[in-house]
Amino acid sequence: MENRWLSFVPDEMEPRDAYRLMLSLIVPRPIAWVSTLSPDGAPNLAPYSFYTGVSGNPPVVLFSVSPRSARLGGGEKDTLRNVRATGEFVVNLVAEPLAEAMNQTSGEYPPGVDEFAQAGLTAAPSVDVRPPRVAEAPAALECRLHQLVPVEGSGSVMVLGRVVRYHVRADLHRESGLVDAAALRPVARLGGSEYAALGEVFSLERPKIG
Repeated sequence: MENRWLSFVPDEMEPRDAYRLMLSLIVPRPIAWVSTLSPDGAPNLAPYSFYTGVSGNPPVVLFSVSPRSARLGGGEKDTLRNVRATGEFVVNLVAEPLAEAMNQTSGEYPPGVDEFAQAGLTAAPSVDVRPPRVAEAPAALECRLHQLVPVEGSGSVMVLGRVVRYHVRADLHRESGLVDAAALRPVARLGGSEYAALGEVFSLERPKIG
């Protein structure tokens, strides 16, 4: 039977529908569980699934922050405001046992609410930056702000951070220098309220050309 295709033009769609379609196609997405501190020392923790690494040397990661929802008055989220003010953040990795806690921190709480406390998580001290990391997370990346890049035509801002220290649970680190992904049990974001576990892990050797 011949395949039937549907075609969509984002500019002709309702913004929410276009957004949801994109999120359900760009899958799976890793989750940056970002912890920050306000200038007066109030902790904040929130997950972002527009997240990736963009440079290996120096090590730089990127996550994107959209504005607060209109019902909360719009404007910058605490994460972006804190990073802009302090220049520091920590990316914590979300493992399967932490999925519910991560989801709890995704709520749009009023400014000043401690999401660590809301989700029953432990704030562990970092070494080279002031924001704490999630003690229960299997790995964390301490970062200093490298660059803020507004996304033209939207309210989103890309946050690039230079990794200054990695924390990795000892049982996950293999002799090869790689992390055991199966043992890490990372959680990925899909569309809507759907998430995914890692599933099957397989290897492919890069072809040698010439």
